[in-house]
Amino acid sequence: MSVPAAYFAIILIWSTTPLAIQWSTQGAGFAFAVLARMAIGVAVAALALAIWRIELPLHARARRAYLVGGLGLFGAMALTYWSARYIHSGLVSVLFGLSPLMAAVLAALCLGERALTPWRIGGMLLGAIGLAVIFVQGESLGGEHAVAGMLALLAAVFIYSGSLVWIKRIADDSPPLATTLGSLSVSLPLFGLVWWLNDGQLPPLLPPRSAAAIVYLGIFGSVIGFAMYYYVIKHLEASKVALITLITPALALWLGHALNGEEVGLRLGLGTGLILFGLAVHQREELLPLLRLCRSG
Repeated sequence: MSVPAAYFAIILIWSTTPLAIQWSTQGAGFAFAVLARMAIGVAVAALALAIWRIELPLHARARRAYLVGGLGLFGAMALTYWSARYIHSGLVSVLFGLSPLMAAVLAALCLGERALTPWRIGGMLLGAIGLAVIFVQGESLGGEHAVAGMLALLAAVFIYSGSLVWIKRIADDSPPLATTLGSLSVSLPLFGLVWWLNDGQLPPLLPPRSAAAIVYLGIFGSVIGFAMYYYVIKHLEASKVALITLITPALALWLGHALNGEEVGLRLGLGTGLILFGLAVHQREELLPLLRLCRSG
């Protein structure tokens, strides 16, 4: 696949993932939906490793990366699936757009990275203001327990960002697809436990849209999307990759409005705009070279 095709495929997959998560839980329950997704992801990733003859490293550093990645995946996805029942799907993508901001703070605290420049701090403050604007009127976010869903989703973003920083600290050099399979394999029994504790029942009749969403997430959301992302990182400069986190939240909001009837009111729109503007300010150093290239062209 060409780099531009992979780039636009990532944007499409990441923009549709929140809506697919919400659809997958309708008629199936959040615990079964996420368990089925991860089971499909493990099968697809294992098949891909076998076809491409990629070895699954099992040395100590790789095992630590699988463990951290799996625990992070479990915490983030379990909370995301639970919260997706109560808030707009587009907001899921918007809040996950905060992950670079959270990761920068955690990297400074845990890895000693000196990345908190005034511009980055300003971007974080704008993101925090945007969150405050959205939180002011929680009932406008979606379901009855929208505020609880927001808090759970913020916790999911924090866990996801923390796992990324921890994996960076481990510095494992295993193939990305192998790390994906290892992380999925660690998380799968935990999702099975959550499903068993929740009700342990198979849905009597899975709606076609829910079944299609689960399969889509298992193949594209859990495996292909990440593989393409790692592929793009290797072939594009950081400035162009950083644009993905700015494009996908806005596109996800539009898809939620167009395909799921989600209302994007003034307060939600203003808060989302502040978060995206804060993210752009935070990513200023990565985006400046791309802006200069556009002006010169």
